[in-house]
Amino acid sequence: MIDAENSGGTPAPGPPFTVEAFAVTAVTSDGIELEAEAAWPGSPRPQSAGADDGSSGGTAAAVAVLSHPHPLYGGDMWNPLVDHLFRALPASGIATLRYNFRGTGRSGGSHDDGKAEQLDAAAAFGTAVRLAADRSGSAGPPPVVSAGWSFGGDVSLAAGHDALSAWIGIAAPLRIVDPVSMGAAADPRPKLLLVPEHDQFRSPAEASEITEGWTNTQVDVISGGDHFLMGHARVVGEKIASFVSGLR
Repeated sequence: MIDAENSGGTPAPGPPFTVEAFAVTAVTSDGIELEAEAAWPGSPRPQSAGADDGSSGGTAAAVAVLSHPHPLYGGDMWNPLVDHLFRALPASGIATLRYNFRGTGRSGGSHDDGKAEQLDAAAAFGTAVRLAADRSGSAGPPPVVSAGWSFGGDVSLAAGHDALSAWIGIAAPLRIVDPVSMGAAADPRPKLLLVPEHDQFRSPAEASEITEGWTNTQVDVISGGDHFLMGHARVVGEKIASFVSGLR
């Protein structure tokens, strides 16, 4: 179990679920094994002694695949915002999967400036889809969504999977990968871009202009935030949860 209420100094208020964390393996189409772990909603926490909210333990409303910031500038799957989302979303019923891009942590391979990393994101999506199916039992599997931050936002917007339900770009610079070539751009599935008001690399106005021709895309500004989103992790999590709730 992990402590979903104590993540990077931004606690999740009153989590209704316990959270189970476990290691998983994602293997890319070019044979690279990636370090990864998942966190899943466990048993519902009773609202009061002897109470039960009527939900079934271990059932996720969705699975969010978290892609981390630039590995050459200290980015990995344990960065504070990624860590907060990894813990806080499952405590609210949304499972998470995080992974290290190739050449980072214990992942194999070497950094490739956002190109081969698209295979990493696709492998993580596939792993999440399989986990969602395995853990849903007789119920239909929950939607799987991509949620990439910074470098991970650009890379994951460029990657895809047939069973992916939506993309979320968190402070995506929209320059590491050419936005025109991003798979999400013309895809009819929903996209949410969370753009900090004071982002140092891509302003909300610029992000809106670049993605103006994208299909089914919403740009939402994180008021007061900059690219690193210190102090805004809870707001990001709430916006992700709200977006995900509209997918089913």
